[in-house]
Amino acid sequence: MPTLLAFYIHHLDPFAIRFSETFGVRWYGIAYVAGFVAAYFLLRWFIRIGACDLKQSQVADFITICAIFGVMLGGRLGYMLLYRYDEFIAHPLTVFDIMGGGMASHGGIAGLVIATWFYARYTKLSWTGLGDNLVTVAPVGLFFGRIANFINGELYGRITNSRLAMKFPDELTELIPSGDGGTIWRFPTDQLHSLAERASDIAPGLVAKIDAASAQALANGYEAHYAVVDIIQKTSQENPAFREMLGTILNPRHPSQLYEALVEGLLLFVVMLAVRLRWKKAWHGILTGLFFILYAVGRISVENFREPDAERILGITRGQFYSLFMIAVGIAFLAYAVVTGRRAAKERSE
Repeated sequence: MPTLLAFYIHHLDPFAIRFSETFGVRWYGIAYVAGFVAAYFLLRWFIRIGACDLKQSQVADFITICAIFGVMLGGRLGYMLLYRYDEFIAHPLTVFDIMGGGMASHGGIAGLVIATWFYARYTKLSWTGLGDNLVTVAPVGLFFGRIANFINGELYGRITNSRLAMKFPDELTELIPSGDGGTIWRFPTDQLHSLAERASDIAPGLVAKIDAASAQALANGYEAHYAVVDIIQKTSQENPAFREMLGTILNPRHPSQLYEALVEGLLLFVVMLAVRLRWKKAWHGILTGLFFILYAVGRISVENFREPDAERILGITRGQFYSLFMIAVGIAFLAYAVVTGRRAAKERSE
């Protein structure tokens, strides 16, 4: 017998506050703000306990630069380069389509590294020293981001019989390989139309809405399947009876967003904070190297439960492939910290 969670069909609204059908305050945006606010107060605390070289008056500027040029620009550019390269080359301006969705944590981390380097040069502070404190607070933002992914019902896990399995309507937009080397919809548009017809008693007018949305999408030159899925998902959110019917065709999947929130976010933050508080004067670069390695190991592990959202590279997911380079970067930071730390200690003793 499946457990209660196995019956759960995701139906959370991505909008915390909705002003119209397509405009409002999204949980994803709130997650970013929450991450930046948490980083602001944590860095101010680190300054008070003598673990950060920033001044209190510099924290706001530092967080703003990291937020705009590191997380936002880096995350978006990283997503386009790492996951949508062909689309980016054909239409470079899509990088500014923030509302269209698509952010990469690897790109955001790389963006933070670069933004911190420029800020360190401008303020003449230690780049690795700033980085050590930034990577300590970064998992908080990662945690909120993964929770927002779950609320959105996106980046769900692989099909499973796990006791923790859930069902995600976003699966309706998933493509699977076809026999001729191409791809087809996992749930064809005709199948969704038939589902709406069978639900005429519990969701009257649904077929008419689908037909109208399909016609409008085709008239505007868009793929009708997305319009149909949008109507199906909205009806599922508002109509519990239809939601249960929709659940009969959906596959149970790992809620991998929650796994990532715990591993890449909460657990990593606890470890990084413990190290930061225990060794406030650790050689600059030690915590940065530790973060890169631990994040990569956690990401590689949890990716085994996540449905790949792009073609594999060398038989592993792109998230796992890119994380291998993070381990190398982490080792480089650790080596740099040891070499420069020992050199400084030797100079002080002479």
